[in-house]
Amino acid sequence: MSKIFKLIKKDGNARRGELSTVHGTVQTPLFMNVGTVAAIKGGVSSEDLENIGCQIELSNTYHLHVRTGDELIKTMGGVRKFMDWKGPVLTDSGGFQVFSLASMRKIKEEGVTFRSHIDGHKIFMGPEESMQIQSNLASTIAMAFDECPPSKADRDYVLRSVERTERWLVRCKDEMKRLNSLEDTINKDQLLFGINQGAVYPDIRMDNAERIASLDLDGYAIGGLAVGETHEEMYEIIDVTAPVLPSDKPRYLMGVGTPANIIEAVSRGIDMFDCVYPSRNGRHGHLYTHDGKININNAKYAEDDRPIEEGCACPACRRYSRAYIRHLHKSGEMLGLRLCVLHNLYFYNHLMKEIRDAIDEDRFSSFKDEMLYRLSSGPL
Repeated sequence: MSKIFKLIKKDGNARRGELSTVHGTVQTPLFMNVGTVAAIKGGVSSEDLENIGCQIELSNTYHLHVRTGDELIKTMGGVRKFMDWKGPVLTDSGGFQVFSLASMRKIKEEGVTFRSHIDGHKIFMGPEESMQIQSNLASTIAMAFDECPPSKADRDYVLRSVERTERWLVRCKDEMKRLNSLEDTINKDQLLFGINQGAVYPDIRMDNAERIASLDLDGYAIGGLAVGETHEEMYEIIDVTAPVLPSDKPRYLMGVGTPANIIEAVSRGIDMFDCVYPSRNGRHGHLYTHDGKININNAKYAEDDRPIEEGCACPACRRYSRAYIRHLHKSGEMLGLRLCVLHNLYFYNHLMKEIRDAIDEDRFSSFKDEMLYRLSSGPL
C-alpha cells in the first residue's frame, strides 16, 4: 500500500485521491501548471499561481540545466526557493528533449549526447545525470529518464527503445537512492515516478507497465502520447495501460491536453496532467470557456462588454471586458497576454476542482457527458 497516495473513492473508473509529499498534500485529479524555466510564460508569478488554485508547478530539467544551471539553483536552495513557490514541484527528466531534439542527438545505452538548442554545445545526459540535475533542483517529484519514441515508430525500434528505457529506470532508482542519502542533498524525500512507453502498440504498453510496476516506485506516468497519434489511439492506449499500473499509486498522463482530453482520461483512471495548451493558447488570445474556445482577436468582440466567461472568478473575468482584453492584444500590450494566460490556467485548475466535486458526489458520468457536449458545441 502506498504511503503517499490515498485513493479516497471511485466513480466508475474515475479516481478521487490525495497525494501527500514533503512539500504539501494535493488533491487529485489535478492539473500541473507548466513553468518550463521556473516561470509561467505570460508574466505569471508564483503568487498568481497560488491565487488561481495551482497545486503543483512543473519545471523542465533540461532547460534549467542549460540556462542558469542546476548547480547554481542548488546554491539558491533549490527551484522552489528560487522561484518562491511554496507547494510541490515536479521536474521532468529531460527525456522529452531526446524526442523533440531528435535532429541534434545520439542515443546509446549509457545515455544521450545532444546539442544545446541555445548555443549548440555538446551535452551528455543519462539516467544518473538526469537524477543528479533533478536532485540539485530539489524538486518534490523527479521523473525517470526515458526515451519517448515517435508514436508511429517502427515496432522493432519501439521494442528496443522500451527495453533500454526499462534498464535506465533501474539506474534512475538506484541513483536516486544514493542521492537521497547524501548529506548535502536538499530534498532527501524526493519522489520518483517511472514512465510507461510503447508508442501506439497496446501489447508493448501493457508488458512495459507490468515490468515497471514491479519496481514499486512512488508513482507512474504514461508518456509518449499526444505526439502525433489520434485521440482515439490515445484513449485506447490509456484504456489498456492504466489498469495494469498499480491502483494504489498516482497515475500521470504526460503532456495532455485539451479539456476534453483530460475529462476522457479521468474517466479512464488518470490522476495527474500537465500541458502547455492553456498558457500557449492564452498568449495567442485563444481562451477556454465551458462552451468552447474564444478567439479574443475576432472583430465581434471589439465592443463586447462581457467578461471572457460569465461567472468565472479569475483575475481577468472579475474586472475586465472582452473588448478591453482584445484591445490589449491588438495593441501588443503584455497585460493582454498576462490576463489571457491567467484566465486559461484558472479555467484548467477550476475544471479539475469541478471534476473532483463530481467524483465526490457520484455524478462524474453525467458531468462528463454535459461537459463534452458543451465543449464541442461552443464557438471557436
